[in-house]
Formats: sequence, C-alpha cells, structure tokens
Amino acid sequence: MGNDFTSGLRPALVLTLLFAILLGIGYPLAMTGLAQAIFPSQASGSLVRENADGTGRVIGSTVLGQAFTSERYFQTRPSAAGKGYDALASAGSNLGPTDTRLVDRVRTDLATRRADGVTGPVPGDLVTASGSGLDPDLSPAAALAQAPRIARARGLPEAAVRDLVTRHTDAPTLGFLGEAHVNVLALNRDLDRLGGGTAPR
Repeated sequence: MGNDFTSGLRPALVLTLLFAILLGIGYPLAMTGLAQAIFPSQASGSLVRENADGTGRVIGSTVLGQAFTSERYFQTRPSAAGKGYDALASAGSNLGPTDTRLVDRVRTDLATRRADGVTGPVPGDLVTASGSGLDPDLSPAAALAQAPRIARARGLPEAAVRDLVTRHTDAPTLGFLGEAHVNVLALNRDLDRLGGGTAPR
C-alpha cells in the first residue's frame, strides 16, 4: 500500500512542478516577450509622454483616464475609483438606480453641467461613472456639450473647438464594435496646441 502511494505521488509532484514552471513562468515570459516585440507601446501601458516626439516625462496613458478639473479643458466622466481615477482602486460605485446616493450625485453633476452652460439633454457619460472608474474616453456628444465652456474660457471660436472634437472622434472598431468615442487626454493635448495654455498633467 505504501509503495503504491509513493509511486503515485512522485509523478503527481513532478507534473505539478513541471506545469507550475511551464505555465507560471515560461508562458507569461513568452507572452510578455511576444507582446513587447509586436506591440511594444501597448505592452508597456500605452504611455503618453510630454513631447510630441515621444520623449520627456510620462503624463498619462491612452487607456487609463485621469481627472481634468479646469474649465479650460474637456473634463472626463465621473469616476468611482477611489477618490477618482485611482488605478489602484478600479471599480464602479455599485449603486443601483433607486439608491439615493446615486440620485443625489447625478443631480449634483447635472447642476454642475448646467452651470457650465450645457443646454438640452445632458449626455449620460457626463453624469455617470464607468464600470472600471478609469474610462479614458467620452462620447462625441459629451465632448461637444463642453465646447461652449472651453471656447469661452480660452477665447476661441466655438466652431474651432467643435472641429477639434470631430477630428478626434474615433469610429467603432471595424465599424460595428463599440461606439464612437473621443480620447480625452489626446483631445486636451491638441486643445493646448490650438489655444495655448499649459499641457495637461
């Protein structure tokens, strides 16, 4: 009986160790190396650097949102991740539509948008958080709704700001996956080139 147990245990331990090395070390290293070779920017976090030529300090990522609060910039949607856009606390609020805390927050955000000059229906992503709390994009409608405020704050023609949004609008992937969207960091960087100011940080 003891010999049967020992003879059965040895291959089990060997296979466990072999697959732990293969799948726990070898496979991740191979995938990381392959990703770095084929998609180096994406594998490194899709980082955005200060200078247009890709040099200088890192100021953000195209796949992780960050908060913009100045009236001179396009502002991101609300975030429930930590204190807002905290990559270490990615999460939604998990508040249901009848939860008074969610209702009160949305009302506050609506009042803020109205005070900013948004008229007509307010796009949903200006007053609701994403599931991750780290969404880097806005819908074109949400970006365009902010154009009058930004034009006033920067002394720019509203048409120029709206045209910038249009140029930064990405169509759904393959024409049907997802929705049209605007990357807020990229949009704000070009906004500074259009109307001066300090680069987003």
